[in-house]
Amino acid sequence: MEQPRSILIHGLGITLRRLPAFLWTCVFNLLLAVAFSLPLYSQLSRLLDHSFASQRLSSGFDLSIVLTTMMNIRRDHLGDAGLTTGHSSVPAYLLLYFLLAPGTIFCYLTKTRASLSNLLQQGLLHFWRFVRITLLTLILSGLLLAPFIALQRRWADYIDDNFVGTSSLLLTLTGAVVILLVASLLRLYFDLVEVYTVQLGVRKRASGLPDRRVLRTLLPALRLLRKNFLRAWLTFLLLAVAGSAILFFTARTAMHMLAQTRVWPMFFVAQLGVFSMLFTRFWQRGAEVALALQHPVPGEPTEAHSYGYASPAPPPVAPPTEPAFVPISDPIPDPEPAPPSLDAPDPDIYRNTPPPSSGDDKPQP
Repeated sequence: MEQPRSILIHGLGITLRRLPAFLWTCVFNLLLAVAFSLPLYSQLSRLLDHSFASQRLSSGFDLSIVLTTMMNIRRDHLGDAGLTTGHSSVPAYLLLYFLLAPGTIFCYLTKTRASLSNLLQQGLLHFWRFVRITLLTLILSGLLLAPFIALQRRWADYIDDNFVGTSSLLLTLTGAVVILLVASLLRLYFDLVEVYTVQLGVRKRASGLPDRRVLRTLLPALRLLRKNFLRAWLTFLLLAVAGSAILFFTARTAMHMLAQTRVWPMFFVAQLGVFSMLFTRFWQRGAEVALALQHPVPGEPTEAHSYGYASPAPPPVAPPTEPAFVPISDPIPDPEPAPPSLDAPDPDIYRNTPPPSSGDDKPQP
């Protein structure tokens, strides 16, 4: 029996072969970050450009100056623009997600070139389906995580009353880790729902229309997660921990570089951490697509499917026609005489007496 292919390695191959999807997402994320940080930059410039206290930020990181600056921004009502920017960044991020995420999954599944036009086109086609999946995610996650959060609060109160020091910190983190593990499992499940939704959407129903059912993928995604629980969840957690660790160390390095006069090294290190974490997220998508390709979503048997997506219909075959009969003349004639047309030879040819002659044949005197 053939062993199942590693979804970690297969997912990395899928991600690298469709690398433009990751690069376009990085470009749009960077543009959003620059656009929404400009109001904050203008506010800080109004406070710090003509202040001697700002030298304590350029020559070193003074936390008291940072806190004073934040208090001045709040006191002078200069934070309204930043608050508006923060509220507007959430819809912009969701719009970017609803456009690029389904396009990326489609390119991963169907091996389509990950150009910007293909990403946006498929994002528009699957836009409302991903909106419905997001709403389902929020509702079910709230219902399932609410009991764990309530237990975590009681657990934290119990620890505060009975433990101190390092043991208190470790026990509190243990409860938080449990909630994170449950949340990661829910995130993995709804990622599989998204993959199955795109995989089902490229198929045709019996009516000839694309299959746009989202609820149709909930139970198959649950079966897929149950049958491949360990390797799917461990792969998801491994990539999540790797991305978070890289982001933590790059952020810590960037914080130690705040006192430098040049800004671009700190910006490069910080962006390296963001890009690494984003790449591990795309790697997770590739691993989930690899798992879905090994176990395609069951659908209506209206078309032939290959690796989870519809294969092109074969060209129509014309019915065979009988070749026309063409007589072929023999270039060498038959040397034998033609056979007689009678069934038996004429008996008169064997007589020696001539036949009687008529009177007109007598000689004249």
